[in-house]
Amino acid sequence: QVQLVESGGGLVQPGGSLRLTCVASGTIGSLYIMDWYRQAPGKQRELVAHIGDGGSTSYADSVKGRFTISRDNVKHTVALQMNSLKPEDTAVYYCHLKKLFQSTSYWGQGTQVTVSS
Repeated sequence: QVQLVESGGGLVQPGGSLRLTCVASGTIGSLYIMDWYRQAPGKQRELVAHIGDGGSTSYADSVKGRFTISRDNVKHTVALQMNSLKPEDTAVYYCHLKKLFQSTSYWGQGTQVTVSS
């Protein structure tokens, strides 16, 4: 029903910035929350940032002050602005969407972010 496509990943040096974008399409409706998750090799998937339908945000402690999540309810997109990147931020980043009144979660295929000098 819902398709998510991430973009913006790539290779960046420590201290650099990167902006990830996720575009949702399909039978989305009007009420939904969106998140960014990441998974590093050999580690579990973790929640990086969350944004509610009303615009409220929350972040993992490891990225607070460096990452900013935002959404466009008209275009059905969510973005993750990542500043002051560190090598430990290296992971595959996934977009997640959940409609407010449904239990099904939708996931993108992921985009690779590599922070290395």
